[in-house]
Amino acid sequence: MDQLRDKYITAIANAADEAALEDLRVQAVGKKGEISLKMRELGRMTPEERQTAGPALNALKDEINSAVAAKRAALADAALDERLRGEWLDVTLPARHKRRGTVHPVSQVTEEVTAIFADMGFAVAEGPRIDTDWYNFDALNIPSHHPARAEMDTFYMHRAEGDDRPPHVLRTHTSPVQIRTMEAEGAPLRVICPGGVYRADYDQTHTPMFHQIEGLAIDRDISMANLKWVLEEFFAAFFEIDGIKTRFRASHFPFTEPSAEVDIQCSWVDGQLRIGEGDDWMEVLGSGMVHPKVLRAGGIDPDEWQGFAFGIGIDRLAMLKYGIPDLRAFFDSDLRWLRHYGFAALDVPTLHGGLSR
Repeated sequence: MDQLRDKYITAIANAADEAALEDLRVQAVGKKGEISLKMRELGRMTPEERQTAGPALNALKDEINSAVAAKRAALADAALDERLRGEWLDVTLPARHKRRGTVHPVSQVTEEVTAIFADMGFAVAEGPRIDTDWYNFDALNIPSHHPARAEMDTFYMHRAEGDDRPPHVLRTHTSPVQIRTMEAEGAPLRVICPGGVYRADYDQTHTPMFHQIEGLAIDRDISMANLKWVLEEFFAAFFEIDGIKTRFRASHFPFTEPSAEVDIQCSWVDGQLRIGEGDDWMEVLGSGMVHPKVLRAGGIDPDEWQGFAFGIGIDRLAMLKYGIPDLRAFFDSDLRWLRHYGFAALDVPTLHGGLSR
């Protein structure tokens, strides 16, 4: 460990420019750097060995990052001094305009997730946020006595006396979009359904309005194996970790059979969550094979077609990837906190067209 430290601390101190410094950072603490590879070996160690090696590796990683930051600042100062010696500035000119807009983390993660699934052939489908209880519940095989249909969990639209239209709700998930897309396009089908959803809940990990992306794939010979591959490819791309481990646990959802909760590998080090390493597991989504009754409600013959579905909370993915501790901060905090987590304007095309500013 000391040899590794001396090697990189000395090399960082002698780095001649930003490019050389970045190469050293990647070699040391990048995804495939020497220290990162050693940290991946922790899972194969005994608990006693991890107690010694884990803190030492984390301390070394922090020291390397601090040395890189200090050297980068020194190089920037030297470059600025050189510019000041060679450039003339008219300090009486008005200041340049500075844009202050930022991309919200929910929007950014929606774009990231959409791009990943687009690479796997999933189109985007959207639908109304106010929908009938048939699309929101009945078509998804959710029985009338299910707790989710109670007014304490679901927002029902007000009906005036004598108004006999079917009950409407603020959708509790984006699954109604799956039914509408099946009705409109039939099978085969491969779509994701992003959007806002509403439930009567409010605490550190729940808000009355949040965001989901649900996926649906229908074909003649599709199976749980296809579902597992799609999700593992997604996790690897989103968290930028090759070979991230997943665990499927049997569960129950009215709209899928069989159903499974999906966990990803993680660990807690010094109170910080680390995805893709360690011996712990964290639940991230629900999934399963589409129930025949749901296929039939969407106008698809379950004797000829079958499919899988999954649902992911976009807000929760943003919290996991960017280290945001409280879901409520997305909606009711001073927006200056966004800069604390490194969010800035993106000059790239967005899902709905145009540039994100």
